This record gives sequence, structure tokens and C-alpha cells, in this order.
Amino acid sequence: MDLTTYVSRLREELAAAAELGGPDARELAERLTTPMESAFRLALLDALSAAADEITRDLAPGSVELHLRSGDPAFVVSPAPAEAPHPHVALYGATAAPPPPPPDDEGGVSRINFRLSDQLKARIEQAAARDGLSVNAWLVRAANSAVQQTPPPATSRAAFGGERYTGWAR
Repeated sequence: MDLTTYVSRLREELAAAAELGGPDARELAERLTTPMESAFRLALLDALSAAADEITRDLAPGSVELHLRSGDPAFVVSPAPAEAPHPHVALYGATAAPPPPPPDDEGGVSRINFRLSDQLKARIEQAAARDGLSVNAWLVRAANSAVQQTPPPATSRAAFGGERYTGWAR
């Protein structure tokens, strides 16, 4: 998707508004539009990203993601799997139970950015494709599963036959 048309339209609207202020306002608007172009593009990308998030919430378990390719936004649509009679078997194995879904009262949706190696990213993409999910949906499911697990019990030296002493010695 090329944003140039939309950015040009914003430039034209700003120039038309500046015409009402006379020649000084017009000149100022012309000087401001070039540095503001990146802000216009960022605002449009934010709006597209918010739209993709909203569509994903309505489309679940399918998803819509916004990717930047050479600086231009592109939508990637991942439809819901056609047939998934027992998703917990396909995703977690026959003996493992799926994690419970997150409660409905969690509130808003947050966004995080993190860095990972290209190899790990490729493995995540393969796992998501294998499960018929978008990368985002797969990561949300994996994170939910990880936080639902109970941590292993803390061990001390006494558990391994050692003894623990505290206090002061002279």
C-alpha cells in the first residue's frame, strides 16, 4: 500500500487551510509540510495498525497483521483453520491439556516490541504456520501457556542432603 497519495492529500489540505491566513501563512505551511511528512506517515501507520488489531480481535482465531516492506505497509491475513475438531491435540500433544483461555475481563490490548535472532524468528514462523496461526496469535498463545504453568518448587541445600547454619561464630 503506497501512502504517498494520502500524505499528498494532507499536504493539500494544509495548503488550503493556510490560504485563509494570507501569504505569510501559506509560506509557513509550505515550509512545514516537508518536515511533517514523516509525522503524517507515522500517524497513518498507527491508524492502519490499530485497524489491523481491531479486525484481528473480531476475526479470532484468524488474524490480520500489518508488515512494513521497504517502508510501505502491507496487510498479511491469516484465516482461521478450516477444521480444528480438537485444537488442544494438534497444538499441545495428545496428553497435554491446553492452557485455559485468558479471562474476558483482561482489559485493553498492549503492544510490545522485542528483538530475537533470525533463527528463532524463523522457527516461530514455522511453528505458527504448522499450527495454522499468525505469528502474533502463536506468540500470545505461547506466552499465555507459559504464565499459566506453575513454577517448579524452590530447592535448598537441605533437599540434597546438606545442612544450613546461621548465626555468629567466634
